[in-house]
Amino acid sequence: MADPDTPVLELRGITKRFPGVLANDHVDFDLRRGEVHALLGENGAGKSTMVKTLSGLVRPDAGRILLQGQEVHFHSPRDAHRHGLQTAFQELTLVPDLTVAQNMLLPYQPIGFAGQLRDRHGLELVAGHLARMGLGAIDPRRDVRGLDLSLRQRIEIARAIFRQPRILLLDEPTSSLSGRDIEWLGDHIARLKADGVTIVFISHRIPEVRQFCDRLTVLRNGKDTGTFAVADVSDDQVIELIIGRSLTATFPPRQPLAAGRKPVLATHDIATARRLAGVSFELHPGEVLGVAGLQGMGQLELFLGLFGATPLTRGRIEVGGRPVTLASPGDAIDARLGISLVPEERKTEALFLHLDGRRNVSMPVIDRFLRFGLIDGEAEASAVAAVFERVQVDPRALYTRTGAFSGGNQQKIAIAKWLMAESRVLLMFDPTRGVDVGTKHEIYLIIRDYVAAGGAVLFYSTEIAELVNLCHRVLVMYGGRIVRELRDAAGEISETAIMRPALGEAAAEPAIRLAAASAS
Repeated sequence: MADPDTPVLELRGITKRFPGVLANDHVDFDLRRGEVHALLGENGAGKSTMVKTLSGLVRPDAGRILLQGQEVHFHSPRDAHRHGLQTAFQELTLVPDLTVAQNMLLPYQPIGFAGQLRDRHGLELVAGHLARMGLGAIDPRRDVRGLDLSLRQRIEIARAIFRQPRILLLDEPTSSLSGRDIEWLGDHIARLKADGVTIVFISHRIPEVRQFCDRLTVLRNGKDTGTFAVADVSDDQVIELIIGRSLTATFPPRQPLAAGRKPVLATHDIATARRLAGVSFELHPGEVLGVAGLQGMGQLELFLGLFGATPLTRGRIEVGGRPVTLASPGDAIDARLGISLVPEERKTEALFLHLDGRRNVSMPVIDRFLRFGLIDGEAEASAVAAVFERVQVDPRALYTRTGAFSGGNQQKIAIAKWLMAESRVLLMFDPTRGVDVGTKHEIYLIIRDYVAAGGAVLFYSTEIAELVNLCHRVLVMYGGRIVRELRDAAGEISETAIMRPALGEAAAEPAIRLAAASAS
């Protein structure tokens, strides 16, 4: 049983400056043996810097770190590892072209007497650990590149646990997980806690903080605003601590749908080579149409197929009532069609992090600013500045490298790109993954304003509450098909109504209402 009065690690006055930014400003908090301690805050509040400090990736400019009462200095990740700290990062650190086993062992592969790698022994160690973690179905000889995002996230977590930490830092561990995968994580958190391991849990999902954590510390503008027992603060109080103001209405009210409007997008029995087994629906102007489903039920293939990034093996797509062929994303983005995608991985699939915000946002429509073969930089900057104002991105993003901004600002830049393109249909695949509650609210407002102006949104989320509160209809997927359609107008959308068919309870039901029915 953890001694509640004995800190295993203390942070005193931790301060870290970067050019033009005070990332951590005299931060103080402590961790106790065997507790799960949440670290909360908006994107840019200083959480990532704190995690990197404890991981040995960043050295503080001032302050002290005490481990079991003794001051320690982490000059590198190996220093942190030697003192028993391990981190599973949200921005995955797995090497794509190495196998699962090689990633798990790196950089501590078993070495033989002659200095050679003991590959077979290492493979056995990894296979045994994966089996204990409930991941025995994964072939440890398989390259990481071919694994989906949620599986890579679980391997990232499993690798940190494999090194037997005394203190485990989980950086947004559920941002790529849903349903049973979150239960899987919860089981391992409980086991580690019972073994006396201290866990730092960084998250934007307050229900998971309540489920897993004993205490929480909130960072805002680089400062700690206090440490509290989770049971002693309400959700509203936590949100106010995080953003510095009350967020009385997390979800804006849904805009009513106009009856009788023709669909802007329709699919008829579309399928792909993998997972998508035949999907038909209609999406109307002014509508937010939700897609629900557990990982791997075909939702990703649906979005990629509609964006021309994955070929269809059968079926038909119609835009504005006319059949279209989407052989590439360029076909989808074409002004006549205007289909855009906000993907799940903003850093690798949505943005060029080494380019500034102006280049990222104008790239799909750069031809608008060409004058005699040259880019009119003034006109380009003016147009991008206007769309940045709409999504509330710092004007510095015009000329600052996108990688220098927080995850929330990066996500708003990714959305701004398609507002700039004036897309008629916006495909949003888990658009609030890994962003703070304040930025989530801003994204909800962007969606509301977009559909109010006549746009249409196809919206997938791993957070069921978003589907319940934002969508006019929800299509539940199971086994590559739509097994249930739920309508807000009929009072049908609820977490229970979504989760039952998502778990397969309704997969065998022969009759489902198709989205071709009236959206009203």
